[in-house]
Amino acid sequence: MAQRSSHTVPREVPVLAVCFLACVATGLELSVNNQAADFPETTCPGSTVSLSCLVRNSSQPEELLWYRGDGKVDLKDGNKVNVSNICIEPVTEADNGVTFKCQLARDKSVQVSVILDVHFPPQLSGEESLQIEEGKDVTLSCNSKSNPQGQTAWYKNNSTLTLQQNRYQVYQTSEVFQLSITKAQKSDNGTYTCTVTYSSREWKRDFHLTVEDKKPVFPKEAVIAAVVVVTLTVLFGIVARRDKIFKV
Repeated sequence: MAQRSSHTVPREVPVLAVCFLACVATGLELSVNNQAADFPETTCPGSTVSLSCLVRNSSQPEELLWYRGDGKVDLKDGNKVNVSNICIEPVTEADNGVTFKCQLARDKSVQVSVILDVHFPPQLSGEESLQIEEGKDVTLSCNSKSNPQGQTAWYKNNSTLTLQQNRYQVYQTSEVFQLSITKAQKSDNGTYTCTVTYSSREWKRDFHLTVEDKKPVFPKEAVIAAVVVVTLTVLFGIVARRDKIFKV
């Protein structure tokens, strides 16, 4: 006679386990533009990017959600189930690096993200004419934002700028390329050129620096005394004219 097993199987299985087993059994997944993993989308300003999210291996209707960064995208009722499409038009420089994510409504772990990689050339800008007093510090700021970032350099009077130690400093971020001059001298007069090489082309912007003579510094006491003398002179003049008028 066969013996019964001492181990009993629960008659009810938790709902989460059922959902998990269903997903594993069917291979439920999402794809965006036929790609099932996160990917970058290379584009340029002024263009249009269309993203189509599709549920694969689903045995039931599945609601989809779209996010731009942390913000939820509003979708029409007919654009939410099993297939969902969004359009970014027109693409701008501000869209560079923005993430668009398609996600399963009932399971946030099922998702695909698209990162916009917006390519654009530099549009150089910055104050072109600068005047500085001799002995003062000055910074030339060249706005050089581009994607991908170009190769940058500074020139003086059309010649490669030699960076003098402890006097010239170069600072660069993804948006600005700066040249700082400590204690400017008359020899620093000239035209400085910011250059950015991008996609085999070169962009330039000139900065004209004028180092002016150092202004004489007067002691504060001397200035105060001069003001007092002028004030008293004016007052005495007014009093003298008034006395003359009364005598007449």
